Amino acid sequence: MESVLLPRIRVLIVDDHAMVRRGMRDFLDLHDDLEVVGEAANGREALAQAAALLPDVIVMDLLMPDLDGIAATAQLKSLHPAIEVVVITSFIEEERITAALEAGASGFLLKDAEADDLASAIRSARAGEVYLDPAVAGIVARRLRARADRGDGLSEAVGTLTARERDVLAAVARGLSNRAIADELGMAERTARTHVSNILAKLGLASRTQAALFAVEHHLDRVS
Repeated sequence: MESVLLPRIRVLIVDDHAMVRRGMRDFLDLHDDLEVVGEAANGREALAQAAALLPDVIVMDLLMPDLDGIAATAQLKSLHPAIEVVVITSFIEEERITAALEAGASGFLLKDAEADDLASAIRSARAGEVYLDPAVAGIVARRLRARADRGDGLSEAVGTLTARERDVLAAVARGLSNRAIADELGMAERTARTHVSNILAKLGLASRTQAALFAVEHHLDRVS
Protein backbone atom coordinates (compact mmCIF):
# COMPACT_ATOMS: atom_id res chain seq x y z
CA MET A 1 0.00 0.00 0.00
CA GLU A 2 1.39 3.39 -0.96
CA SER A 3 1.90 5.86 1.86
CA VAL A 4 -0.10 9.07 1.79
CA LEU A 5 2.00 12.21 1.91
CA LEU A 6 0.47 14.90 4.10
CA PRO A 7 0.72 18.55 2.97
CA ARG A 8 3.80 20.27 4.30
CA ILE A 9 3.36 23.12 6.77
CA ARG A 10 4.28 26.35 4.99
CA VAL A 11 6.35 28.62 7.25
CA LEU A 12 7.33 32.28 6.98
CA ILE A 13 10.28 33.39 9.15
CA VAL A 14 10.27 37.00 10.40
CA ASP A 15 13.36 38.33 12.20
CA ASP A 16 15.49 41.42 11.72
CA HIS A 17 18.73 39.42 12.00
CA ALA A 18 19.71 37.59 8.82
CA MET A 19 21.84 35.07 10.72
CA VAL A 20 18.90 34.13 12.94
CA ARG A 21 16.66 33.67 9.91
CA ARG A 22 19.28 31.52 8.22
CA GLY A 23 19.72 29.36 11.31
CA MET A 24 16.00 28.74 11.64
CA ARG A 25 15.68 28.00 7.92
CA ASP A 26 18.56 25.51 8.00
CA PHE A 27 16.98 23.70 10.94
CA LEU A 28 13.44 23.66 9.60
CA ASP A 29 14.67 22.43 6.22
CA LEU A 30 15.69 19.20 7.96
CA HIS A 31 12.03 18.34 8.61
CA ASP A 32 10.06 16.71 5.82
CA ASP A 33 6.75 18.11 7.08
CA LEU A 34 7.93 21.73 7.23
CA GLU A 35 8.62 24.06 4.31
CA VAL A 36 10.09 27.57 4.68
CA VAL A 37 8.38 29.56 1.94
CA GLY A 38 9.84 32.99 2.71
CA GLU A 39 11.60 35.38 5.06
CA ALA A 40 11.00 38.95 6.23
CA ALA A 41 13.15 41.38 8.19
CA ASN A 42 10.39 43.38 9.89
CA GLY A 43 6.67 43.53 10.45
CA ARG A 44 5.86 45.46 7.29
CA GLU A 45 7.71 42.96 5.16
CA ALA A 46 5.88 40.20 7.02
CA LEU A 47 2.50 41.69 6.09
CA ALA A 48 3.49 41.87 2.43
CA GLN A 49 4.95 38.35 2.40
CA ALA A 50 1.94 36.92 4.21
CA ALA A 51 -0.41 38.38 1.61
CA ALA A 52 1.71 37.06 -1.25
CA LEU A 53 2.61 33.62 0.13
CA LEU A 54 -0.27 32.78 2.50
CA PRO A 55 1.85 30.62 4.83
CA ASP A 56 0.27 28.34 7.40
CA VAL A 57 2.44 29.55 10.27
CA ILE A 58 4.59 32.64 10.81
CA VAL A 59 7.53 32.54 13.23
CA MET A 60 7.60 36.14 14.43
CA ASP A 61 10.39 37.95 16.27
CA LEU A 62 9.01 40.27 18.92
CA LEU A 63 11.42 43.19 18.80
CA MET A 64 12.00 44.59 15.30
CA PRO A 65 12.37 48.04 13.73
CA ASP A 66 9.67 49.73 11.64
CA LEU A 67 6.78 47.49 12.77
CA ASP A 68 7.34 45.22 15.77
CA GLY A 69 6.07 41.71 16.27
CA ILE A 70 3.09 42.71 18.42
CA ALA A 71 1.67 45.22 15.93
CA ALA A 72 2.44 42.92 13.00
CA THR A 73 0.69 39.99 14.70
CA ALA A 74 -2.43 42.05 15.39
CA GLN A 75 -2.63 43.21 11.77
CA LEU A 76 -1.91 39.74 10.41
CA LYS A 77 -4.64 38.10 12.49
CA SER A 78 -7.07 40.78 11.38
CA LEU A 79 -6.24 40.37 7.70
CA HIS A 80 -5.50 36.63 7.65
CA PRO A 81 -7.12 34.94 10.67
CA ALA A 82 -6.27 31.46 9.35
CA ILE A 83 -2.51 32.15 9.54
CA GLU A 84 -1.10 31.16 12.92
CA VAL A 85 1.69 33.12 14.60
CA VAL A 86 4.40 31.72 16.87
CA VAL A 87 6.27 34.52 18.63
CA ILE A 88 9.93 34.05 19.46
CA THR A 89 12.03 36.45 21.52
CA SER A 90 15.14 36.75 23.68
CA PHE A 91 13.46 38.69 26.47
CA ILE A 92 10.83 37.83 29.07
CA GLU A 93 8.78 41.01 29.52
CA GLU A 94 5.34 40.46 30.98
CA GLU A 95 3.68 43.39 29.22
CA ARG A 96 5.02 42.42 25.79
CA ILE A 97 4.20 38.74 26.28
CA THR A 98 0.64 39.55 27.28
CA ALA A 99 0.27 42.02 24.41
CA ALA A 100 1.50 39.46 21.87
CA LEU A 101 -0.93 36.81 23.09
CA GLU A 102 -3.78 39.31 23.13
CA ALA A 103 -2.84 40.23 19.56
CA GLY A 104 -3.57 36.64 18.59
CA ALA A 105 -0.28 34.71 18.83
CA SER A 106 -0.90 30.99 19.28
CA GLY A 107 2.56 30.14 20.57
CA PHE A 108 5.42 31.82 22.41
CA LEU A 109 9.03 30.63 22.58
CA LEU A 110 12.24 32.03 24.00
CA LYS A 111 15.21 32.06 21.63
CA ASP A 112 17.21 29.87 23.99
CA ALA A 113 14.67 27.07 23.58
CA GLU A 114 15.75 23.80 22.02
CA ALA A 115 15.55 23.68 18.23
CA ASP A 116 13.05 20.82 18.36
CA ASP A 117 10.77 23.04 20.44
CA LEU A 118 10.47 25.39 17.47
CA ALA A 119 9.32 22.59 15.20
CA SER A 120 6.86 21.40 17.85
CA ALA A 121 5.49 24.93 18.29
CA ILE A 122 4.94 25.26 14.54
CA ARG A 123 3.16 21.91 14.33
CA SER A 124 1.01 22.75 17.35
CA ALA A 125 0.02 26.12 15.92
CA ARG A 126 -0.94 24.55 12.59
CA ALA A 127 -3.11 22.02 14.43
CA GLY A 128 -4.91 24.78 16.30
CA GLU A 129 -3.20 23.93 19.56
CA VAL A 130 -1.44 26.07 22.15
CA TYR A 131 2.33 25.97 22.67
CA LEU A 132 3.94 28.12 25.36
CA ASP A 133 7.39 28.17 26.85
CA PRO A 134 6.92 27.11 30.52
CA ALA A 135 8.23 30.47 31.77
CA VAL A 136 5.77 32.30 29.53
CA ALA A 137 2.88 30.09 30.66
CA GLY A 138 3.62 31.03 34.26
CA ILE A 139 3.60 34.74 33.46
CA VAL A 140 0.28 34.58 31.65
CA ALA A 141 -1.29 32.47 34.39
CA ARG A 142 -0.25 35.07 36.99
CA ARG A 143 -1.71 37.86 34.84
CA LEU A 144 -5.03 36.05 34.48
CA ARG A 145 -5.09 35.34 38.23
CA ALA A 146 -4.51 39.03 38.93
CA ARG A 147 -7.34 39.98 36.57
CA ALA A 148 -9.67 37.57 38.35
CA ASP A 149 -8.64 38.90 41.76
CA ARG A 150 -9.36 42.46 40.61
CA GLY A 151 -12.85 41.42 39.57
CA ASP A 152 -12.35 42.19 35.87
CA GLY A 153 -15.51 40.26 35.06
CA LEU A 154 -13.94 37.04 33.83
CA SER A 155 -15.26 34.93 36.70
CA GLU A 156 -18.75 36.31 36.21
CA ALA A 157 -18.51 35.62 32.47
CA VAL A 158 -18.04 31.91 33.17
CA GLY A 159 -21.68 31.78 34.16
CA THR A 160 -22.70 32.73 30.62
CA LEU A 161 -21.10 29.60 29.14
CA THR A 162 -23.40 26.75 28.16
CA ALA A 163 -22.63 23.21 29.28
CA ARG A 164 -21.44 22.40 25.76
CA GLU A 165 -19.17 25.44 25.69
CA ARG A 166 -17.65 24.36 29.00
CA ASP A 167 -16.89 20.95 27.47
CA VAL A 168 -15.24 22.63 24.49
CA LEU A 169 -13.28 24.96 26.78
CA ALA A 170 -12.01 21.95 28.75
CA ALA A 171 -10.84 20.38 25.48
CA VAL A 172 -9.09 23.62 24.47
CA ALA A 173 -7.33 23.61 27.83
CA ARG A 174 -5.94 20.17 27.00
CA GLY A 175 -4.50 21.53 23.75
CA LEU A 176 -6.95 19.80 21.40
CA SER A 177 -7.44 21.15 17.88
CA ASN A 178 -10.91 21.91 16.54
CA ARG A 179 -10.89 18.61 14.66
CA ALA A 180 -9.92 16.67 17.77
CA ILE A 181 -12.58 18.47 19.80
CA ALA A 182 -15.17 17.59 17.18
CA ASP A 183 -14.16 13.92 17.26
CA GLU A 184 -14.16 13.75 21.06
CA LEU A 185 -17.49 15.52 21.56
CA GLY A 186 -19.30 14.13 18.53
CA MET A 187 -19.84 17.31 16.56
CA ALA A 188 -18.82 18.80 13.23
CA GLU A 189 -15.47 20.59 13.08
CA ARG A 190 -17.25 23.77 12.02
CA THR A 191 -19.46 23.52 15.12
CA ALA A 192 -16.39 23.13 17.33
CA ARG A 193 -14.84 26.20 15.71
CA THR A 194 -18.03 28.19 16.34
CA HIS A 195 -18.08 27.14 19.99
CA VAL A 196 -14.47 28.29 20.42
CA SER A 197 -15.30 31.68 18.86
CA ASN A 198 -18.31 32.08 21.14
CA ILE A 199 -16.23 31.18 24.21
CA LEU A 200 -13.60 33.79 23.37
CA ALA A 201 -16.30 36.42 22.83
CA LYS A 202 -18.11 35.65 26.10
CA LEU A 203 -14.93 35.65 28.17
CA GLY A 204 -13.46 38.67 26.44
CA LEU A 205 -10.33 36.73 25.48
CA ALA A 206 -8.36 37.12 22.26
CA SER A 207 -6.84 33.70 21.63
CA ARG A 208 -7.03 29.98 22.32
CA THR A 209 -3.90 30.39 24.41
CA GLN A 210 -5.64 32.72 26.82
CA ALA A 211 -8.72 30.49 26.86
CA ALA A 212 -6.63 27.44 27.76
CA LEU A 213 -4.82 29.21 30.58
CA PHE A 214 -8.08 30.74 31.82
CA ALA A 215 -9.67 27.28 31.94
CA VAL A 216 -6.81 25.83 33.97
CA GLU A 217 -6.75 28.81 36.32
CA HIS A 218 -10.50 28.58 36.96
CA HIS A 219 -10.54 24.76 37.16
CA LEU A 220 -12.57 24.42 33.99
CA ASP A 221 -10.19 21.99 32.33
CA ARG A 222 -12.35 18.91 32.95
CA VAL A 223 -15.33 17.80 30.87
CA SER A 224 -18.59 18.25 32.77
